[in-house]
Amino acid sequence: MEQTIVQNNSFPILTSEAKYCLYARKSTESDETQALSIDSQINEMLELAKRDNINVIEIKQEKHSAKDSGQRPVFNQMIKEIEQGKFDAILAWAPDRISRNAGDLGRVVDLMDKKILKEIKTYGQSFANSPNDKFLLMILGSQAKLENDNKAVNVKRGLKAKCSMGYRPGMPPLGYLHNKNGNKGERKVFIDPIRCVTIKQMFEKVAYESWSGRKVYEWLKTMKFTTRTGKFVTLSSVYLILKNHFYYGKFEYPVGSGSWYDGAYEPIITKELFDKAQEHLTSENMRCENKEFAFTKMIKCGLCGSGVTAEEKFKRLSNGTITKYIYYGCTRSKDIHCKCGYIREEDLIDQLSNLMDNLPIDETLIKQKLDYEVQRYNKFRYGVLGLKENEEKIEDLMDYKKYAKYILTQGSIYEKRELLSCLKGKLILERGLLNISIA
Repeated sequence: MEQTIVQNNSFPILTSEAKYCLYARKSTESDETQALSIDSQINEMLELAKRDNINVIEIKQEKHSAKDSGQRPVFNQMIKEIEQGKFDAILAWAPDRISRNAGDLGRVVDLMDKKILKEIKTYGQSFANSPNDKFLLMILGSQAKLENDNKAVNVKRGLKAKCSMGYRPGMPPLGYLHNKNGNKGERKVFIDPIRCVTIKQMFEKVAYESWSGRKVYEWLKTMKFTTRTGKFVTLSSVYLILKNHFYYGKFEYPVGSGSWYDGAYEPIITKELFDKAQEHLTSENMRCENKEFAFTKMIKCGLCGSGVTAEEKFKRLSNGTITKYIYYGCTRSKDIHCKCGYIREEDLIDQLSNLMDNLPIDETLIKQKLDYEVQRYNKFRYGVLGLKENEEKIEDLMDYKKYAKYILTQGSIYEKRELLSCLKGKLILERGLLNISIA
């Protein structure tokens, strides 16, 4: 919101008992299109000040709505300066320039009750610190608030009526066009003949070919598919399109309200196609969000610096059994065309085990973990099995490097992640080869 304070250097300070602050305001919202511009308000009130010998100390102006209490920075500053004694009167074009809400109006009237604010003068009338004038000021301020409230009710009623007619308020989604020649609020929606075919193909590729949202996004870029403004569709927009009920003839307004309407426009896809696409998107989200892997977020891509993620692949063997494989690869968050490649988890563990002898490990942390495992083993051996302690202690046989390799092959996901957190460096995966970078 634009806000300005202008010192009074362009006109003489005239003789008057009251020290006036000229306050000019115009909202940037459409509900005040009939209000005078700020410059016009200032010019009119300066003429009034000159005519009535009014002592204007300072001019304050701002572009801000007065519908909500306490939200206008310049107005708040003016109230503070009145409390400090810099001003004791306000000059404004009309009462609704000062306030269109009960909160700010109450602050002004309270200053008059405390005899801090002596007078409010507008183009048509003055409000002194008297019961009748304050009552009239509150009536005019309340009338301005009533107008605002009625406009809001009427707007909501109009939007609901439009929804009942089958047309969602606002711009239609990509794949549809407004009738530009229609009256405002009555513009019908038509299918965009240029983009509707691609929009339908997006749903079909997800539903029938099990494409992910990112694969659709890459495909749209190769198709040079753009929005109405000529920009490429973002990845987030791809998911918004694929989850938008509007395309099969339903819409919710306002979003999240639970109020659904039947569209009076031609659908681009069927409800069945939409539901089929949602099934795949839901399963995709579950795979991405709920599955936990041992080495994700622990390794960086050596080519582009992105993180390394993992995914499961299932293969049916010739004997009818199904084998699961886990592959690690670059997330491509920094370079979508990164050529890092993929590596199976078994190969990754083998490389880690081979590197373990030379990897810099925080021995304190890993030995603490090892000591805990030894103590737990001894408690089971001596306390549960009742075996006697040998002269050769188990602690003398254990080595933290061997223990680390054991965790890599036999440990749980949590233990593997805990082990890698003991490394004094960052693991780097580059073209299927694992290395460590020491800062």
